[in-house]
Order: sequence, then structure tokens, then C-alpha cells
Amino acid sequence: MKRIEVTLPAMGEGITDATITRWLVSVGDHVDEDTPIVEIATDKVDSEIPAPHAGRLASIAFKEGDVPQVGQVIAVIEAEGEAATNSDQPELDKIISEIPGIGQIKQEVEPEKPVANIDEAYLSPLVKSIVKKEHISKEELQEITGTGLGGRVTKEDMLQFISSRNSGVLKTKNVSTATSSKQEIVPPNKIEQVEDIEVVPMDRMRKLIADHMVMSIQTSPHVTSFIDVDLTNIVKWRERNKADFQRKEGQKLTFTPIFFEAIARAIKEFPGINASVDGDRVLIKKRINLGMATALPSGNLIVPVIKNAERLNITGLAIAVNDFANRARANKLLPDEIQGGTFTITNLGAFDTLAGTPIINQPQVAILAIGAIKKIPVVIETSEGDSIGIRSVAILSLAYDHRVVDGALGGMFLKRVKDLLEQFDVKRTL
Repeated sequence: MKRIEVTLPAMGEGITDATITRWLVSVGDHVDEDTPIVEIATDKVDSEIPAPHAGRLASIAFKEGDVPQVGQVIAVIEAEGEAATNSDQPELDKIISEIPGIGQIKQEVEPEKPVANIDEAYLSPLVKSIVKKEHISKEELQEITGTGLGGRVTKEDMLQFISSRNSGVLKTKNVSTATSSKQEIVPPNKIEQVEDIEVVPMDRMRKLIADHMVMSIQTSPHVTSFIDVDLTNIVKWRERNKADFQRKEGQKLTFTPIFFEAIARAIKEFPGINASVDGDRVLIKKRINLGMATALPSGNLIVPVIKNAERLNITGLAIAVNDFANRARANKLLPDEIQGGTFTITNLGAFDTLAGTPIINQPQVAILAIGAIKKIPVVIETSEGDSIGIRSVAILSLAYDHRVVDGALGGMFLKRVKDLLEQFDVKRTL
């Protein structure tokens, strides 16, 4: 049978490796062409690798938790009914044998039972990074029972150990020195509280978000400015046009593309808001790539990017927004689709929140939050005097990096977005 190598594909600029998170098929299973066989994760996005050819999964070269490099062989498929060359298997054996700590993993090899003693040389890069970050001693490492192939410690084993250690379930810990050995006793009050606490380890994406948010606060001095916007005319215009838009385009017409259009126009007038910082240099971006913060069913957050948003009208923006939102929730985004953002928008109104102080999405210098649209009584000024009316109003909050964006620039940009929204042409057609 012909043997087909499955390699880790290139997934975007700057991405050199990925973590194997889950094999969707087992060695020996039949797979159809283009059927996903493995889930992978980068620091940008999760994705799947499909089978390049129909056949039987003959072997895998990396286990769950391992981190192969782009271009490395991660599995081999035997194409059923096709003859193999004599050199296929020796070449595969050579490739797999060169992978540190893996060796050949074939169907006929039965996994060994989990063992308690662990050789650090056989830890995956991901596990080693967890050991380093959590300051896990060699003695503690020896206490962990690996459940992976051949008794290797997996990411899940590490997270379980850390969860138990942090919750106080591990009551003793041996600490060896050159001359003595002693026990560290967990305080009784800590043990008594365990039953009242549910320990939920952060998943991979939540850890990345947490690190990114902390880094942003440490990098940029945040300032947030607020402004309210009368959206009454836009609300009425959308109500008149949404049914026709649905019929013509097969898409929902939300408020989001209307906001995006106004924001892109304002950025063109105030390009200093569309920038990043490189040491003592400010990099003004000529393209306007708008990131839209999207909540996932898991509770995590991802930011797909609409590239060259200034070139799109409301229809184009609506189609892009709906497509990204749907594919983000289905975990179908491509790595390139969440990179290259120059300015980010987050919609707080989806959760009925009036306003917020968002954290800048580094390396950008600003982020705009859109609050819920509410009907409130407003003083209406006219040449004939003031009156009270019911208007649909939302609060916009702009957080910006005070290293390079001063209050004047932030305020002028925010005021321009307000003006563009309040001066929206209610006679325009789609």
C-alpha cells in the first residue's frame, strides 16, 4: 500500500509550531479524504488537519500535548489499494525515530501501562513549560503518574496535579536536601475549605487571554473616554430595511456594520488612532483592519479581523461580520483571519451592558466599546426652545494608550464617530 505522509501545515505568518490537542481517529481506523483527523492549537487559534488521502491511519508521530514544528510529519496514512514503494517504510522510520522522546509508534505496539517514574528527557515541550512555569520540583514530578503512551506525562496529568496541589488535596510533599528530608504540612484550615471550593483549571485559550490582558496593562498606560450617541435615526432606518436586506442578501442586518462603517471613516481622518508602538517609534498603519471581539460558547473570547474595512460598504461589512461571528462560534476560523488587526471594537450591548473600560488588544493603541442602545428621556434643543423627548442612546467608551494617544486625539476621534452616527443618512439604500 502507498504510504501518505501527513505534515503540520503552515498556518500563517510567525506561526512555527502547534500543539496536538486531540486525535480524532485512532491508529488502524479508516479515514476518508478531507476528513479531520487531528485537532491542533496555536497561540492564535484552534483548527483541524484533514486527511490528504483516503486510507487507514498507519501510525502517528506525536501524541496529544506534543508540539511539532511546521513541516514535520505527524502521521502516516496507508492508501488502500495502492502499492507502496520499498523505500516508504524505512524513510518513515527514519523520520519518526529522529523525533526526541517519541520513536516509532505503530499499530502493532501496545501502549505500556502508566508508570510513576518519569524521565524528564521524555517530557513534551508543553509539559516542560508547565513544569517551569508552576515551579514543579523534580521530586513532585516523580509523584505524577503519566497516562500517555508509554507512561508519558500529558498536559491533562499536569493540570490535574496542579489542581490537586493548589486545592490542598495533596497534604504532604517530600522535600529532599543533601543532608535531610522533611515534610511540609498543609494548614488544617486550608484542608477544611476544600469541600467548599470547586477548582476549575484554566483551559489553553483562557490562559492565553489572561497572559495577553496582563501584558497589555503592563505595557500601556490606559485612559478611557466616554461619549453618548443618539442613535434614534439609525434604529428607525434599520427597522425599515432589515426585512428587505434579509430577503436580498440572506443576511441579518445588525447595528454592528453601521458602527464599523463610521469607525473606519473616523480612523481615516485620525490615523494616529490606527497605530502601534515599536520602542520609541510610532507605526501608523495605512490599512484599516478592524478586529471584532467575539464571545465563544465556552466563555472565551476571540477577535477575527475584517481586513481593509474602509473599502467595504454596509452590505459588505454586514456579510463579513455575520460570517466571522458564525465561524468563530463553530471554531472554523483560519489563523490568518485573527491576525493583522489595527483597531478593535467590542460590543458590550449584546449583554445589556451600558458602558465599560476595555483593555487594549496589543500591539494596537486603542479599542472602542459599544454599550447597549437604550431609550431614555433627552433634552432636545431647537431654535424654538428646549423640549424633552424619548431617544435611543448608546454610550461609546474608547480606551487608548496614553504613551502615544493624548486626550485630545482620543476625544476628537470619539467625537467624530459620534457625529458620523448621528448624521447618518436615513434616505440611503442598500
